[in-house]
Amino acid sequence: MLGDCRGFVFDLDGCVWQGSTLLPGAGRTLTALHRAGRGVAFLTNNSRATGPDMRDKLHRLGLGWVEHALTPLEILGQVVAERYGPSRVLVIGAPELAAVVAAAGHEVVGVADFRTATVVAIGNDFDFSYERLAAAAPAAAAGAPLVTPNVDPRLPIEDGDFLPGCGAIVAAVSAAAGVMPVVVGKPQPPLFRIALRRLGLAPAHAAMVGDSVESDIAGGRAAGMRTVLYAPAGAPAEAADVVVRSWGELARLAGVGPSGE
Repeated sequence: MLGDCRGFVFDLDGCVWQGSTLLPGAGRTLTALHRAGRGVAFLTNNSRATGPDMRDKLHRLGLGWVEHALTPLEILGQVVAERYGPSRVLVIGAPELAAVVAAAGHEVVGVADFRTATVVAIGNDFDFSYERLAAAAPAAAAGAPLVTPNVDPRLPIEDGDFLPGCGAIVAAVSAAAGVMPVVVGKPQPPLFRIALRRLGLAPAHAAMVGDSVESDIAGGRAAGMRTVLYAPAGAPAEAADVVVRSWGELARLAGVGPSGE
C-alpha cells in the first residue's frame, strides 16, 4: 500500500527522534526513501523552534539532504493577522514565539499589560508561572482569542521520558478562562497543505507518518493523505491506514528494503 507512495511527511518528536537521538532505523530508512526519489518532508508541532531550526537539527543528526521541515511558528503570526488583523498579543512561551508574532506585524505585550491584549498566544513555556497564568487567563476570559501552535500534552524525550507539552499549559489557561483554543498546528489543515505544496504532490500520492492518532493521523486523514501510525508497542489496525512497529517495517512496505535495524 505504500510502494506507490511518491512522498512521505514525517512527524519528528516520538517518531523520527526522541530528544536529540534518532530512533533505531530512522536515519537509514529516511535516507533510502530520499535516494529512491521519494519526496520527504517533516512536520512538527514544536512551539519553540522554526522550520529551519528543525532542518538544521536533522542535518546535525546526519541527514544533510533534508530540505523541507515545518513548524506552526511559520504561520502563527499570519493566522492571527488573517483572523483578527493587527493585534496586541500577549505571548506566553519561548522568545522564538514572540519573534514570529512581532515579525508578522503585531505588537507583543508583556504580562504587566495583559489587560490591553487583543490576542493571547501560548506556546510551550519552560518558565511558566502562576503570574503568567494569572495574566493569560483573564485576558482570554475578557475576549482575547487564545491561539496556540498545538495542544499536545507531552513532549517525548530520551529513554521514554517526557516533558509537559504546550497542551498542558494551554489546558490550564483554557480551564481558568473558560474558553477553547484556536489551534494553528496539527491536526489543523494549513501545515499539511504547505508540506504537500513543497513536495509538489497531491494528497493521495503522499503519506503522513507519525506516532499520534489525534494529531498526525487525524490531520493526515483530513488532508486526504494516506496515514501510517508508528507504534512500537502495537496499535489496532484501524488506528491508521497502516500501522508499523519499526522503521524497518516501514522501509519494507515502502519498497526501499529492510532498514537493517
